[in-house]
Amino acid sequence: MRSDPDLTRGQTLCSEVETHPFEPFLPENARVLMLGTFPPSEKRWSMEFYYPNFINDMWRIFGILFFGDKEHFVDAANKTFRLDILIPFLREQGIALFDTCTRIRRTTGTASDKDLEVIEETDLHAMLGRLPECTKVVTAGQLATEIACRQFAINPPKVGEYASFSLGDRELRLYRMPSSSRAYPMKPERKAQFYKTVLL
Repeated sequence: MRSDPDLTRGQTLCSEVETHPFEPFLPENARVLMLGTFPPSEKRWSMEFYYPNFINDMWRIFGILFFGDKEHFVDAANKTFRLDILIPFLREQGIALFDTCTRIRRTTGTASDKDLEVIEETDLHAMLGRLPECTKVVTAGQLATEIACRQFAINPPKVGEYASFSLGDRELRLYRMPSSSRAYPMKPERKAQFYKTVLL
């Protein structure tokens, strides 16, 4: 039987193990660590930084929260985000960024959490060890929350709520926030109200 070349390419793509493409963004003054699951495939990027998909609303949520303007960090003409002001802003605010997975396999080639096979999780205890001022961890999405809660030995909180845990003599909170993906059925303005509780 003749093999379908498109199917063969798809199977090869889906069996490829991907390593996280970005360095952890860890300002020394970080008070908050934000954790997603894993970046989308490179073809969906509009920039080389976290939440790179132009239709992801994370940076619009930040614009609403801190500036009352959903478009504050948006470069609409180039369909990307303004890293020239975003990165200094995150450093000033003490907001760190990484993901709960360092290596994954996409079982269907999509960016959806349900289609990710986790090959290697991030060592979140070690990462927090590099952020001595951090007392808040934020997870966006179910899989990221499940991984973080398993590592910290806590029960997953409901969306908009938090669970407490300890790291040495430090007391921390893990906040579960709504996903910034447009697949999550909630307007950015409403999502911003959830994020307000932890970021402001």
